This record gives sequence, structure tokens and C-alpha cells, in this order.
Amino acid sequence: MEFCFLAERPEFKPLVATWYFEQWGALVPDASLSSFEDKLTEYLQTDAIPLIVLLMQDNAPIGAAQLRFYEMTIYPDKTHWLGGVYVAPHARGNKVASALVQKIEQLAQSFGVRELHLQTEQQDGGLYQRLGWQAQERVNYRGVDVAVMSKSLF
Repeated sequence: MEFCFLAERPEFKPLVATWYFEQWGALVPDASLSSFEDKLTEYLQTDAIPLIVLLMQDNAPIGAAQLRFYEMTIYPDKTHWLGGVYVAPHARGNKVASALVQKIEQLAQSFGVRELHLQTEQQDGGLYQRLGWQAQERVNYRGVDVAVMSKSLF
């Protein structure tokens, strides 16, 4: 397995958009597959935020994760977010999500990010708690109960 940026393999933008739309599209008002794909265009970079990292196996993506700005509008003071962590169903249970999260943490550090935030529907923090993330609060955001977590990178 190896990492690459979606910007380096833009032919996979439709696949990532499909993953995200199928996973989270119902939570976004007026969402469409094309709107998800259009949104990914701003993530097509390797040296600035926002960006998407892919984990590849046999020259095909098996997972994706984002380093982005301001994921939750109710937190204008929380700048940098880990988001869009997705693992293809056939690759689940193989530590792909852990690898993606750790890669985003490393990239964030390389950009000088001191603290990352995330939201998860796993109220106990699940994977993120095991990777050292701390729960900050639980809120209902856009009709979904989520745990908001953070991790200091320095």
C-alpha cells in the first residue's frame, strides 16, 4: 500500500465523490453526485490545504481522507479539520483508516498546524480515541449526533 494525493491521480475524483455521496450525501441539503464531484476540485493540491490523500493498493484507491478548513460552521475558531475518512468496504478491518488518519496528522504537522479537529458519529470516539484524539463535546449538527474531537500535534 502507498499514499498519494488525489491531485496526483485526478482520474479517481469520480470514485471518491461516489464514496462520499453514498456515505454522507443524505446529510447535505440538495446534494447530488455531481455537486460532490465539483466540491472535490478544490482539494486537487499537494502543497496546501485543503487536500485529499488516497491510500492505494494494486494501483487503485482503497481509502481517502481530507485535511481541510472549518468543517463545522458552529466552530469558527476551529480552523483545521480531519474529514472525509472513508475506507472501501472490501478493505475495512485492515487498519486503512488508521493509516489515513496518521498520514493526515503528519501532513498537518508539515504545514505547521498545531491542532486538528474532527467530528464522528461514534460517540465513544472509536478509532480516533484509540489514536490519541480527545473528545471535546457532543453536539447535534445538521440533525446528526456527533462527538467533536481534537488532537494537539506539537
